[in-house]
Amino acid sequence: MKLLIVEDEAKLADYLRKGLAEEGYVVEVAGNGIDGLHLATEGSHDLIVLDAMLPGIDGLGLLAALRQSKQTPVIMLTARHRVEDRVRGLKAGADDYLVKPFAFSELVARIEVLLRRASGVAPAPDALVLTLGELELDMARRRATRAGQRLDLSAKEFQLLTLLMRRKGEVLSRTEIAEQVWDVNFDHGTNVIDVAIRRLRG
Repeated sequence: MKLLIVEDEAKLADYLRKGLAEEGYVVEVAGNGIDGLHLATEGSHDLIVLDAMLPGIDGLGLLAALRQSKQTPVIMLTARHRVEDRVRGLKAGADDYLVKPFAFSELVARIEVLLRRASGVAPAPDALVLTLGELELDMARRRATRAGQRLDLSAKEFQLLTLLMRRKGEVLSRTEIAEQVWDVNFDHGTNVIDVAIRRLRG
């Protein structure tokens, strides 16, 4: 699967490129709207991750031009939190909308959903449930149980447990956990990861 990232923040673009490549995607990057539009219209991509604020041509302008010839799925990224901005992006043709800062794992999940939708392939039922010993995660209902008893987890704790179960047997660094579950602006000086892991073990 080939993805196009159109993002002018070099640090974020590189972070997304590396992370998505590790997820198995072929990733192409454009640092402005003009290059992004050229690659989006002339190239062949399965999905586009598009920043709303871009030099040259902004995200909405790029999206409007793209939709004249292609229906490639688009996830729009923005630092704007207003509902009106999200509505404008969706009406312009975006398939999904993600507000910065965001968790990398959420972006990956949204990409997977849009790619499944575009291909018309439904996920296998067992892909929606993760099991490890007495632990069971129902991904569709966002519900965790241990030996049949429901666990009261926060959204981040659920994401952390999902990551640990999907990567069982692997040694994950604090940095990798932070980037996968929290976001690129995570404060590495806090002990929030240790607290969350202790709570999951409890």
